[in-house]
Amino acid sequence: MNNTRGFYGVEILNGTKVDLLPPRSTAMSLFDVPEEVLNARPQGAKDFDFLQGRWLIHHKKLAERLVGCQIWHEFKTPAANQLILGGLGNIDHCRTESGEFFEGVSLRLFDKSVGLWRIYWMDTNGATLFPPLEGSFSGAIGLFRGNDHHNDIPVLVEFRWDKTNPESPTWQQSFSADNGVTWEVNWYMSFSRLPA
Repeated sequence: MNNTRGFYGVEILNGTKVDLLPPRSTAMSLFDVPEEVLNARPQGAKDFDFLQGRWLIHHKKLAERLVGCQIWHEFKTPAANQLILGGLGNIDHCRTESGEFFEGVSLRLFDKSVGLWRIYWMDTNGATLFPPLEGSFSGAIGLFRGNDHHNDIPVLVEFRWDKTNPESPTWQQSFSADNGVTWEVNWYMSFSRLPA
């Protein structure tokens, strides 16, 4: 018997191609999560469900951080977000479409044991995983904090999500070099949902 397992759910059995997957109209896509799995999640694990889909992000980013800079750069990027791990996490990416290439990726994971989210960031500036920020939502506002370094200076980093309008949420990033006594906002993002 000559059996060969191929790609995309096709198996060759004695020279005959056999489809192992149901027809495309009923096949589950790679990232679909069954409704009963989504509904069984803890309430906190649903905090970022609003972010699924495709977006256009308007960025307003401070040119330099923690030096009293008043110069802001503004640009737009497309972005996409997808649930992973049965809805206990999600991943998104955004990238520039002109000028110098840049791509950034966020990985968010919900820790059921403590009821908190951890948010990891990576980008093409170094392709390394930044230290996670940890936190949760209270109503429409999500606050996430963690420790990092900026130009060899230890900083406390804060992400603030506002999903008051889930069709146009906002995000901002702030740094504190004095352990949270004072904060400087250095990056704003305003999201506009794109058609599916």
